[in-house]
Amino acid sequence: MQTLLLTRNDIAELVAIVGLDALMDAVIDGITNACLHYRADHFDIPVRDGFSYDGNDGGLIEWMPLLSSEVGVTLKLVGYHPHNPVRHKLPTVLSTMIGFDTATGRATSILDATFLTSLRTGAASAVASRILSAPSSRVLGLIGAGAQAVTQLHALSRVFDFDRCLIADIDPAGCASFERRIQALEIQTTVETTTADDIAAKADIICTATSVAVGAGPVMPDGEFRSHLHINAVGSDFPGKTELPADLVRRALVCPDFAAQAQREGECQQLDGKAHGPELYELVQSAPRFSEARNRLTVFDSTGWALEDHVAATILTDLARDTGCGTWIDMAAASDDPRDPYGFAASIQEAAAYTRKRSA
Repeated sequence: MQTLLLTRNDIAELVAIVGLDALMDAVIDGITNACLHYRADHFDIPVRDGFSYDGNDGGLIEWMPLLSSEVGVTLKLVGYHPHNPVRHKLPTVLSTMIGFDTATGRATSILDATFLTSLRTGAASAVASRILSAPSSRVLGLIGAGAQAVTQLHALSRVFDFDRCLIADIDPAGCASFERRIQALEIQTTVETTTADDIAAKADIICTATSVAVGAGPVMPDGEFRSHLHINAVGSDFPGKTELPADLVRRALVCPDFAAQAQREGECQQLDGKAHGPELYELVQSAPRFSEARNRLTVFDSTGWALEDHVAATILTDLARDTGCGTWIDMAAASDDPRDPYGFAASIQEAAAYTRKRSA
């Protein structure tokens, strides 16, 4: 009864074997296919829940579960702590994924989900943008130059040929280090540091990925945009926290990844009831119907959907099994006799005593 453990080093080994571009392409394709074949009666995906707390190092811990009638349960535990980069030299988002077999309840896999979350968030934007953005888009704007800006640029560059990438951040250090942080991607795009106002006026596609506080938005102005502007709003993930101007949201076609969640903690908070457009899976399944949307203002309201996590985790664990990465561990303290809750300890002690006797 073993569990596959994928640690930081194992994920790094997978990246070295497969390559970042191939991994990103696999997750983009995986999310697209999962949306294309998605049926609500095959999954149970509740709105995420968790604990939030105030104080000097305020943040939250959330859980994002998914039950599939075919493959079992995945559960992601994710922490969001905006002070991490400065105070603790850690990412704002840290998370862990656990897979479960519903036939027995055993844990089939445990893996770091910090990398996985960044990867799938960028990939989801690419899936939505490929449908909603003008194919001729050449200027990408990134408002917020932190960790997620890297994966947004990476993912979108896999489906668009950008000439320029305009970046803005209230922290100058984020912009100053951005080009260094994207060197490994070898993206042939000119990076320019500017302002949110300039990005709003010039970009074909904008990604907002900030840690703006509750009630402190918007992070970009409303005004004269390109008529075909598409926005991937990534940073809203808490009730009362939004990044976009309310009037902009109300006149745009807003497509949430997960409507019930986006209405509670995404840009859809700024809409009345069900005034939003199709969810991500509906968008993918009916893509030709939305071709005209490429000529108008659109927003992908990305709050994070457990199906995206499930897809990315499946890709990583399948690759690990294929390449021999990771470690198989005996996680459950179970005995050969399932009715004996202490038997495992006795058997381990007996094995250790036998080993000591043999080595004496």
